[in-house]
Amino acid sequence: MFDLDAYLARIDMPARPTNDVEGLARMQRAHRLAIPFENLDVRLGRGIPIDSASVFAKLVGARRGGYCFEHNRLFLDALAAAGFVARPLLARVWLGASDVPPLTHTLSLVTIGDEQWIADPGFGGSYAPVMRLAEGETAEAPDGARFTLTRDDAHGWLLSRDGDTATTDGRGAGTGWQRQYSFTLGDVHDSDLAMGNLWASTAPASRFTNVTVVSIILPHGFATLTDRDYRRRAASTDSAGEVTDPRVYRMRLSMMFGIDLSKDEVAALDLF
Repeated sequence: MFDLDAYLARIDMPARPTNDVEGLARMQRAHRLAIPFENLDVRLGRGIPIDSASVFAKLVGARRGGYCFEHNRLFLDALAAAGFVARPLLARVWLGASDVPPLTHTLSLVTIGDEQWIADPGFGGSYAPVMRLAEGETAEAPDGARFTLTRDDAHGWLLSRDGDTATTDGRGAGTGWQRQYSFTLGDVHDSDLAMGNLWASTAPASRFTNVTVVSIILPHGFATLTDRDYRRRAASTDSAGEVTDPRVYRMRLSMMFGIDLSKDEVAALDLF
C-alpha cells in the first residue's frame, strides 16, 4: 500500500490534490520543489532499484533525491493513490545530443476526463509545467521559460523550451526554442523502464556515470551543482562559482538540496 500521507508530507503539500489539472499541477510542482534531482548513488557505484518500495524508502523515507526513473516511479505511485489515471512513457533527451539519443528518460501521461496531459517531476535539466498533449500547446514555467509541444515525424512528440539558461543545468544553451526531449505514446512496461534505467546508471556513455549532478527548482528559479560548479538563480538574482573544498560541497548539498552525505561519501565521489 502506498503511503500517500507520508508522500504529501515529504513534498510539503498540506492537502490531498483534487483530481483535476490544477491538482495535478500543484502536486508536480510541490514534488520538484521538495525532492532534488540527483545521481549521487550512481557516482558512488550503487545500484539504482526502481521498484516502488525501494524508491519510496529512498526519496520519502531517507529524504534523498533521485533521477528520472526514481522520481517518476514515485510520482506514478502517488498519482494512482490520489485517484489519477496515469501511465509511464519513455523519452529521448536531446540536450547536447549529436546523434539520436537512447530512450533513457521517463515521464507520465495522465488522463483527465477526455484529455491527456504530460507530467514530469523528474527532468533534471529544467522545469516544465504540466502540459496538455496537443499540437502547438504552450505553457510558461514560474521561472519565465516557455515550453511547447509539437509533432515530430521521426520521434513522435517533441518538447521544446525557450528561456534563460540560468534556470537550466547548463545544457541546451542558445537563443530561441531548444529541444528538450521527444517521446511516443506506446505502451511502456516495467522491463522497458528497467532497461533504460540500467543503461542510464551503468553505461560508459551515460551522462550519469560521468558527471555528478544535483538540481532543484526554486519558487522562481533553479539551483544546480554539476561536479564542482554551483549555479543558482532566484528570481533575478544569480550566483555561481566553483566549489573547491569538500566541506563546502557537503554544506551546499545539505543547505541547498537537503542531501546529507558523510565525509567518506563525498570523498568517494572523487571530485576533489
